Amino acid sequence: MRRAPSKIGAEHDQNDPIAALTNEVLAEFSAEHAAPCLSLYQPTNRHHPENLQDPIRYRNLVRELSASLRQDFPAAEAAQLLEPFEALANDADFWKHSLDGLAVLGGPNVFLALRIPQPVAELTVVADSFHAKPLRRFLQSADRYQVLALSLDTIRMFEGNRHALYPLDLAAGVPDTLAAGTEGTEGERTEPHQPVARAIGAASSRMHHGHSVKSAESDADAERFFRAVDRAVLERYSRPSGLPLVLAALPEHHHLFRQVSQNPLLVEEGVRVNPDALSPEALRAAAWQVMEPRYQARLAALCAEFEQAQAKGLGSDSIDQVAIAASAGRVATVLIAADRHIAGRLDEATGRLDFEPLCDPHVDDLLDDLGELVAKLGGSVVVIPSDRMPSRTGVAAVYRY
Repeated sequence: MRRAPSKIGAEHDQNDPIAALTNEVLAEFSAEHAAPCLSLYQPTNRHHPENLQDPIRYRNLVRELSASLRQDFPAAEAAQLLEPFEALANDADFWKHSLDGLAVLGGPNVFLALRIPQPVAELTVVADSFHAKPLRRFLQSADRYQVLALSLDTIRMFEGNRHALYPLDLAAGVPDTLAAGTEGTEGERTEPHQPVARAIGAASSRMHHGHSVKSAESDADAERFFRAVDRAVLERYSRPSGLPLVLAALPEHHHLFRQVSQNPLLVEEGVRVNPDALSPEALRAAAWQVMEPRYQARLAALCAEFEQAQAKGLGSDSIDQVAIAASAGRVATVLIAADRHIAGRLDEATGRLDFEPLCDPHVDDLLDDLGELVAKLGGSVVVIPSDRMPSRTGVAAVYRY
């Protein structure tokens, strides 16, 4: 008897099959699931009237899934598998809140829709495992970063890449205003401003050039606030994600924040304007201007590392050889072409590859399966544009030994 679909994503309402894309979600859908595994991807539109076409395109893709299923499954079982997909098609409220891409993954025991703030290629796959490469491309691509939009009035966090920047929920413990970040912080004071006043009182005779006790209090409050923000962002965002952090703030706030920051992921450059005055797209463009040189340098370093490893016999761009090495846990890093699709099956135990026709409804992407295997065994997977790959095979691996 078929169980009710499970909802992945602990931070989300368990009655809601809509979730945000996280590494935990990727790990869940990269794990083994009962077949068949249905994967649907489509680009979507954020704004009216373009988004009126999204549910129409989605229904067409669901029909493609149905046609694939009916090649191997009875009509009644195919209909049951497609039931949550059909329900989503009729959810008018869901289609009012699209981002740039959509992933819908479902099977005998699971169903989840993921809004993705980046366009994805239109694709349907019915296979023995979920097609997760577009999700991995978003989460593990070399161009991801986070942005701390900092002012004394408000704190905002964003995450994105060269294509899109989207807001993150402010985690518990992150002070969102100057008042929240200074009152009672670290037990430094029990009455507003008194310790600050005592600290500056002894030095007041040395103040000049228009500085006053009040301005010193303000500076001390700002420093205390920035320390609290820096500590919370490091603990709640930077350490869990490992992503570089771009600071967007007024120039004078850059100076003070960098003086107190202990975050090793804070990049040296930043966006030196008031982030509250920037539109989301303008903030993305400014942040990417900071990040692009780092992105290009990282791609060049990854390619150089592969070429050096290959020259020493510690790397390969042969998918057959890489698959065997991956099954033995020898792959330290694998580069995968984002836009390449190689149909076939991977035996995880032996690394054997069986290349199959793409039209086979139970065949997924070998590159996708290879990335899942490397990640499962502790290797690093980086999905990069095909034109930046150091090989023409769609894969380039560096071995541990």
